[in-house]
Amino acid sequence: MSQMIDFTVPSTVPGRTLHAFRCVPEGEVKAVLQLSHGMVEFIDRYKPLAEYLAGRGILVTGHDHLGHGGSIRTKADYGYFAEPDGNRAVLADLHAMTVRTKELYPGVPYFLLGHSMGSFYARQYLCEYGSELDGAIIMGTGFQPKALVQFAKTLCRVLAVFHGWQYRSKFVANMSFMGYNKGLEGRTTHDWLNRDQAEVDKYLADERCTFTFTLNAYYSMFSGILRLHDPAFLAKMPKGLPLLFLAGDADPVGEQGKGVQRAIQSLKDAGVQNIECKLYPGARHELLVETNHQEVFEDIGSWLEKHLA
Repeated sequence: MSQMIDFTVPSTVPGRTLHAFRCVPEGEVKAVLQLSHGMVEFIDRYKPLAEYLAGRGILVTGHDHLGHGGSIRTKADYGYFAEPDGNRAVLADLHAMTVRTKELYPGVPYFLLGHSMGSFYARQYLCEYGSELDGAIIMGTGFQPKALVQFAKTLCRVLAVFHGWQYRSKFVANMSFMGYNKGLEGRTTHDWLNRDQAEVDKYLADERCTFTFTLNAYYSMFSGILRLHDPAFLAKMPKGLPLLFLAGDADPVGEQGKGVQRAIQSLKDAGVQNIECKLYPGARHELLVETNHQEVFEDIGSWLEKHLA
C-alpha cells in the first residue's frame, strides 16, 4: 500500500502557508509527478490519481495554490493570491515545491501535471524552469484570444481602483466562464465540467469549489495567460522536453479541442518538438473525475513509464 502524507509548507509569500500532500509508493520510487491544480478547486481531489500512480511506483505530490483549499488563513482568503504580483507568487510556490521534493528524492525523474488554470501555470513553469523537468502533462488547457485576455486584465485593474484587489466581481466571473454551458443540458451552471452528474453535484456542494475569485487572482491569472502569447517567452522552453496534452473533445475551456491545438501550435512555432496529444471523445473539462477517468489514469501512467525507459 502507498503512504499518504498530508503536510504544511511555508509559501514564498511571507506569513502564508500551503497545505500539501505526498503519496509515496511502496518500494522503489521510479518517478515523481508534481501537480498544479485548477482554479476554485483543491489538491485533495487528486488523491485518487495519486493512489493509482503510487501503485505503479510513481510518487505524486502537490499543494493547494494560495487562496485555495487548505492554503487559506480565513475564508476571506478564498480566491485571493497575493500582492503585488500574484502570478509570480503562484509560480514561485510551484517551483519551491519542486526544489523541496527533489531534495527528498535526488536523481529521480521529475514530471509536472497542470490542469485548467494549473495548466496555464504549468506552461509558464516550462518556460522558466523547464530544464528541471523530465516532461509535463498539460490537461484541460486552452488558448484564449489575446485581445480578450488583455481586455479582462485591464477591466480588473480599473475595477480595483474603485473596489480594491480583494473585491469579487460577478461581472468578471461571468465573463470568464461565458458560454461554457452552451449546448449542454443546462441542469446546473457547471454541466460543462463533467458528464457524471453526481460529480458535478459533489463539486457544487463543496465551498472549496464554489467561491468567486478576487480581482487580484483574476488579474494575476490573466497576466500569466498573456505571457503564453509572447513568442520570446515561449522560446525559453526546452525544445526536446516531452509534453502530453490531454483534454475532452467536449471541453469548452479548450474550445472542444480547437484551443488545445492552438496552444500546441504556439509551442511548435517556438521550436518545441516532442508533443503528444489525446482528445477523449465526449469528455468534458474534469478528466480526472469524468466517466472515463480510469482510462485517463492509465494513459497518464503509461506515458510517464514510457518516458522513464
